[in-house]
Amino acid sequence: MKAIIGLGNPGIEYRKTRHNIGFEIVDALANRYGSTLNNTKFQSVFCSEMIGEEKVLLVKPQTFMNLSGQSVQAIKAYYNLAPSQMLIIYDDYHLDLGRVRFRPNGSAGGHNGIKNIIAKLGSEIFDRMRIGIGSPGRRELTSYVLGKFSQTEIEEINLSMPEYLDMVEFWLREDIEMVMTNFNGTGK
Repeated sequence: MKAIIGLGNPGIEYRKTRHNIGFEIVDALANRYGSTLNNTKFQSVFCSEMIGEEKVLLVKPQTFMNLSGQSVQAIKAYYNLAPSQMLIIYDDYHLDLGRVRFRPNGSAGGHNGIKNIIAKLGSEIFDRMRIGIGSPGRRELTSYVLGKFSQTEIEEINLSMPEYLDMVEFWLREDIEMVMTNFNGTGK
């Protein structure tokens, strides 16, 4: 079993915001397989799906971004998952819009959701997929990441979404080193 966990904030007011790109990818993956995230447990909404030969949990924590670790820790403990069996998908303002970077470990890089996951797991070791949302420039960071994508940005993300889903599916079949070799730095 593996878990694909997209980070974001629950609530209609946060839909289509930069900070919720992880939620969007998990929703798109569920949609690809005709699934609905209609189970609630672990302070999350989730579903279970067979993708290829792998049983996969598709998860959206409902704790708000800064407390994502509570949900991730509960899932990891309940299913006894190794760090390499979880993929955390989240936004990164250090990357250009649409760019992708996978990593098996590392610091939070200023991302409060990842910071909380590291604190709750007691480790920086877990697979991640960072999606670039572009730099805020001179804009205030919090309002930028909680701001909505522009129509042009939405179109770019929508065009890239099938590629993101293919990358996630590749992660399900391969180790993180192979995923990094094939996809780091790709995207728009």
